[in-house]
Amino acid sequence: MSSTMRIGGLASGMDIDKIVGDLMKAERMPLDKLTQKKQYLEWQRDDYREMNTLLQSLDQTIFNNVYLQKSFIAKKVSSSNENAVSAVAISSASNVSNTIEVVNLAEAASWKAAGDVNGGGTSTTFETAADNTIKVKAETELKFKVKDPGTSTYRDVTFKIYAGDSIDTVISRINSSGLGVSAMRANIDGEGNRVIFTSNKTGAGGEIVATDDPTKKFLIDLGFDVPSDIDIDGNGSNDGFLLAKDKPGADATIKINGYQMKQTSNTFTINGIQYTIKGTTGGTPVTVSTSTDVDAIFNNIKTFVDKYNEVIEKINNKLKEERYRDYTPLTDEQKQSMTEKQIEMWEEKARSGLLRNDSILSRALSSMRMDLYTKVGTDTDNINNDYDQLSEIGISTSSNYLEGGKLIIDEGKLKEAIEKDPNAVYQLFANDGTDYQSKGLARRLRDTLKQSMDSIIQKAGNSLKTNNQFSIGKQLNDVNSQISRFQDRLSQIEDRYWRQFTAMEQAIQRSNEQMAFLSQRFGGNS
Repeated sequence: MSSTMRIGGLASGMDIDKIVGDLMKAERMPLDKLTQKKQYLEWQRDDYREMNTLLQSLDQTIFNNVYLQKSFIAKKVSSSNENAVSAVAISSASNVSNTIEVVNLAEAASWKAAGDVNGGGTSTTFETAADNTIKVKAETELKFKVKDPGTSTYRDVTFKIYAGDSIDTVISRINSSGLGVSAMRANIDGEGNRVIFTSNKTGAGGEIVATDDPTKKFLIDLGFDVPSDIDIDGNGSNDGFLLAKDKPGADATIKINGYQMKQTSNTFTINGIQYTIKGTTGGTPVTVSTSTDVDAIFNNIKTFVDKYNEVIEKINNKLKEERYRDYTPLTDEQKQSMTEKQIEMWEEKARSGLLRNDSILSRALSSMRMDLYTKVGTDTDNINNDYDQLSEIGISTSSNYLEGGKLIIDEGKLKEAIEKDPNAVYQLFANDGTDYQSKGLARRLRDTLKQSMDSIIQKAGNSLKTNNQFSIGKQLNDVNSQISRFQDRLSQIEDRYWRQFTAMEQAIQRSNEQMAFLSQRFGGNS
């Protein structure tokens, strides 16, 4: 804030505030130019970043739709008996037809207590409370070894029950413990309440072993028969207490194309096809067949083409955008005399054309066109020569030059290529070559997009960059410094004007006082 004493035009009769304000308007004009330059840079930075977001969206669409093999191996799966066997294609590249017979389904093992929970005086784990409910006596750590169906190794499971836990709480702790069972307490077949464990996994061979005496007593107090000793590591020593099954688990038995095999689960995957068996087939085979899902693959390619066309249209529009040089960014003073709508319309023209004929975007468009139109593969690549260019699968460039190279799909020709050789179509887009010629179209495009996005980041940064890390940011820092220095200079100039006018006012005041004195002196002698 200025420390200069300011005196208005009382002596001179002049409006000093207005005079200084008008003088400062002229002095401030270079500052307005700097502020406008700053606004141009900020608008240009934002426009670049908008273009980068657009390129990034195209890159993501390419990755999701025409880069990964899964986009080209979509299958339709049919079953002659969905009630017995259903299937979905997971990763199968080829079409298959298999016959399946289901001899028996996989079943989960279960462990049923012989009696109800012991809440009496002989129990070391539970007691009956005053409200006649059974509670845990004291905090106890329970230790188990569990062997899951289809495995040969044991895993350790440890959890705690706490004093005051109800039976329902204990069962909840069992279910969330990692034992791999669903526990419940219910009245089974009129036998009274029983605790039952049911394995969460189907298949034979699952085991639950208590590895210390407190855990063994816990199982006994839950109502289970006394677990038998078990030697887990084969050294002849007792490693724990094996809980006896009420019903053993069973593997599914199936025949595929006449060959019998076992599966621990009723859902399993063979050669990229996931089968789910639901019932036995009674000796009547079920035929499961896969075929290319032409529509799904076509839609993946169409999604890419639509996004590509959208992106190049927006970039072309930016490159051709009209530059209105008579419309400069508005100053705060100019905005005060305009409506919001007028400001909006003005600024729309003021920020138009900031990327007109931009070299980074122009180079990106040219490179993408080259990526798409250059033949894929060399003599040593495993590329089908019938499908080594986009035009050969029914994708060509619009003949209307005003559309800037948009892609046009011949739906019939593209679907025919997909039906005939989906893997060749995949190779056209995504062949993993070591050089430009060998790379598929999608890989080329992603390389170009990365280079273009990196160039834009060097020019305009992103949300993670500071101004010192990109060129427009450095320009903004420079302009901000100029603005700061100029504002200091304006403050000094304004102080100088006020000092000059204050001195003038003081001089006029002294002159007026002298004139008044002389007038009074000589007037008084007459």
